[in-house]
Amino acid sequence: MWPDFSTLPAFAAYFGLGVLFFTVFCTVHIWLTPQREMLLIRHGNQAAAISLAGALIGFVAPLVSAIAHSVSLADLALWGVVAMVVQWLAHSAVRLVIHDLARHVEEDNRAVAVLAAAVAIGVGLINAAAMTW
Repeated sequence: MWPDFSTLPAFAAYFGLGVLFFTVFCTVHIWLTPQREMLLIRHGNQAAAISLAGALIGFVAPLVSAIAHSVSLADLALWGVVAMVVQWLAHSAVRLVIHDLARHVEEDNRAVAVLAAAVAIGVGLINAAAMTW
């Protein structure tokens, strides 16, 4: 018997919207940060990679929750925007607490990058849990 592919269009739509949100978040996040993460990463700066990876994981966690719990693509889009805003607010809070965050990342200060990543992931996980209502 052949597998039932009747839900494939819904999978494609949710997956596609998820990838779009991931791409938008990554692009805008890189634009919003004063350091040039991709250039730093290409040159082996581990702090930039840690910081960016934390932000991406911190965003993906609530995005996964939104995909799993949304009742429509519009619902997913709304919660995807919420996830982005919350993650950028968390990054702004880290920048207030860690003065000159960009300089620390540029200087490859991994301790600061790990803290920034942990905050992003922690806030992302709380955000994801809150989306399960």
